[in-house]
Amino acid sequence: MDTMDVEDIPQTTRLTNDQVENSAGGFVYAIDNMQRLRRFLCLGSEGGTYYIGEKELGIENAKAVLELIKAGRGEEVVAEVKKFSLEGRTSKQNPIMFVLALCAKSDHLPTKQAAYKALADVCRIPTHLFMFLKYAHALGQGWGRAQRNAVSAWYTTQNPSKLAMAITKYQNREGYTHRDVLRLSHPKTTNPLLRFLFVYITKGFEKAIESLQTAPTTAETTTDTTIDSNADTSTHTSKQNDDGMEEEINEKITTTAELQAFLAAVEEAKKSTNEQELIESIKKFHLVREHMPTTVLNSVGIWTALLEKMPMTAMIRNLGKMSEIHLLTENSDAEKQIVQRLNDQQQLRRARIHPFNLLVALETYKRGKGVKGKLTWTVNEKVKQALESAFYLSFKFVEKTNKRFCLGLDVSGSMSGAQILGSPTIDAAVGSCAMCMVTVRTEPYTKVVAFSHELVPVTITKDQTLEKVMDITRAIPMGGTDCALPMIWALDHKEDIDVFIIYTDSETWFGGIHPTEALKKYRTKMNKPEAKLIVCGMTATQFSIADPNDGGMLDIAGFDSAAPQIISQFALGLI
Repeated sequence: MDTMDVEDIPQTTRLTNDQVENSAGGFVYAIDNMQRLRRFLCLGSEGGTYYIGEKELGIENAKAVLELIKAGRGEEVVAEVKKFSLEGRTSKQNPIMFVLALCAKSDHLPTKQAAYKALADVCRIPTHLFMFLKYAHALGQGWGRAQRNAVSAWYTTQNPSKLAMAITKYQNREGYTHRDVLRLSHPKTTNPLLRFLFVYITKGFEKAIESLQTAPTTAETTTDTTIDSNADTSTHTSKQNDDGMEEEINEKITTTAELQAFLAAVEEAKKSTNEQELIESIKKFHLVREHMPTTVLNSVGIWTALLEKMPMTAMIRNLGKMSEIHLLTENSDAEKQIVQRLNDQQQLRRARIHPFNLLVALETYKRGKGVKGKLTWTVNEKVKQALESAFYLSFKFVEKTNKRFCLGLDVSGSMSGAQILGSPTIDAAVGSCAMCMVTVRTEPYTKVVAFSHELVPVTITKDQTLEKVMDITRAIPMGGTDCALPMIWALDHKEDIDVFIIYTDSETWFGGIHPTEALKKYRTKMNKPEAKLIVCGMTATQFSIADPNDGGMLDIAGFDSAAPQIISQFALGLI
């Protein structure tokens, strides 16, 4: 092999000693464990890939985290988890909580301490906390002092108004209830509002009212949250998926009397059949959908009242339901309100709505029926268009570079067989087209090509919908994967390209020349030594076609909300 020209070495043969064999039989580069961590945080392992199952992919990513901890880099892992979480760069919290739990249960004391210290920052709503506890329990070792202290602090350092909303909205998730968690963590507080809430959680509303009559007066006295031995301690796993990160705070709650009134309204709403009273409570106490009895969730009046103050995440999640009950009729006030909010970039960023969740909402809403269940609706075209607009608006700091881009869309069979984050509506093919359109809409010069074992130039314009782009790419015959084709095509057609972006699962194997060598050949023949290659990985595998030893090649995770910013900085030579 030493005497062969690199252009004669097919992708099924090792080019250099640091290459590894991917799941399709081609030789590529292994990304380092920290980069793999970032891919996992953004893409997870749900659904697996075309070549490797979900379980195996999850194990591989867990090993990468454990290797980082073993190498003494656990605190870096926690810092990365916290950064991705606070910046809203991930669309689902499962990978975030899993990695945090791995760090919290590690034998490396600095890693463990860093993980529990970050708990309150990363777990911003009860769903996140319960998810962390589920993973921590699965990893074993039980409730040690560090976990009890961290979880106790999660409750005792909360804004009471925020906590009141959180415990009544997210009552049970992941097999846990707040009652379970308080029983295990034993939080203590001198704050009268929190003390009232803890009794409410552990012993119910009536006991909480009674506790006001016998409230301790000394600052040293703490709340007894011991649960009666005869009490029902069963848990109920909710199917509701809560990935939103909006903080809902009833700012009017500043006294125990106001807290009592809020909780009384919550308790009354559970059994109420009077829609007008419920509407008044929604307006007065900012009650949300989760506070409403199921018997009124087909009421236009109830949903109209809920929509007035509805958090962005909840609004997006319930578009199908609001359409089903005919709240979102053409030219209605509700339609105008939703369209206006979806086109408000500042609102989207304040709510930290992740682009992937908007893409899932778009792909689900335009189907006119839910992925599960019997819910069906008439699609409102203006709402559908606003969802797509919101998708592009939700990426962070998308600014044009004025560079010349060639965008290569992998349309091979494996791209349609790999779900992203377990979503049945979003596979790697849909995801790559969506990410491609972000650049097409931003940059003044883009050439788009689609490839499998052959390459087809495609015409994609800024004003095309994602649905139209998918129609174009789906019409191209599938085949094997040759990620070298975009560079080969650009060289054959003398295209002046500054940056190549390949959207792929990195399962390349078909071609007669490695992608890295195709780029080097392009640089030489076109006298463009600065030409760059960005590989946008659409699955959380350990593989990349980018050579980590070449400063002009970069591997990034698809559906990192900061991806366009990273692309821009790399294209301009800033990173």
